[in-house]
Amino acid sequence: MLRSLAIVLILSILTSAVGFAQNQQKVSWKKVNVLVYTRNGEGYVHDNIPNAVAAIQNLAREKGFKVYVTDDPSVFTEENLRQYTFIMFPSTNNDVFDTNAQRVAFRRYIQAGGGFVGLHSVVGTERNWSWFKRMLGGTFAWHPQFQTLKIEVLDKDHPSVAGMPSVWKKDDECYFMKEYYPGISVVMAHDLTAMQPNEKDAERIQDYAKYFSNYYPASWYHEFDGGTIWITTLGHDKKDYEDPVYLHHILQGMTYVAASVKKLDYSKAYAKEHDTPLR
Repeated sequence: MLRSLAIVLILSILTSAVGFAQNQQKVSWKKVNVLVYTRNGEGYVHDNIPNAVAAIQNLAREKGFKVYVTDDPSVFTEENLRQYTFIMFPSTNNDVFDTNAQRVAFRRYIQAGGGFVGLHSVVGTERNWSWFKRMLGGTFAWHPQFQTLKIEVLDKDHPSVAGMPSVWKKDDECYFMKEYYPGISVVMAHDLTAMQPNEKDAERIQDYAKYFSNYYPASWYHEFDGGTIWITTLGHDKKDYEDPVYLHHILQGMTYVAASVKKLDYSKAYAKEHDTPLR
């Protein structure tokens, strides 16, 4: 009898896990509203941003979701953010908010259960804001030269990698981070043994990757401070935003976040300042 009960329990857990993964990807796109924010601070600005915006707008037409694109930080008010399923930062960099009130509005949106999708250099955004860097999973440190990379799926059961090649070779940049937050769940990683760096880059790669052995995070997700976060450091080349594999990659991330976000509940938003201690 105990053995039978154990089998039933195991089957129940497996069924629940499968059901969870499937439910995570069920999205009523016509109900989805996305804020795409393209502001950059002083410093390097990626020329891929217009291409990323055009690609997201094409996905919106294809899937039926609404999208609003802006580089105006005044959109970050609690009242305005209530309408969005998730916020998307495509290759943003450096300080992108004008005031701490805007930062508080963003943080309270996440705490209310909002979603966030970040592409490529997003990990270089708001480098002086500890909470934001933790939300991202770390902050940009350095990348070797643009080259052909080998990216492997680590978590084949996660819905955000469904339909992706288990080993993906693409031309891109491998972003190394500092202030790495160990709470993230990595779904895709760079195979560092496949890189072909010059002598100078090889030394720096060895230094940045010394605690990671042969693999380094390329894409990840986590539930953070009430919200659902999905990040990919891939997507440097403007051509990526016409590449079906890369577009599938970001769509899967968007789908995962959209499926995870329910009705916002601002009663759970506790931050009064942008640097209110994390609960």
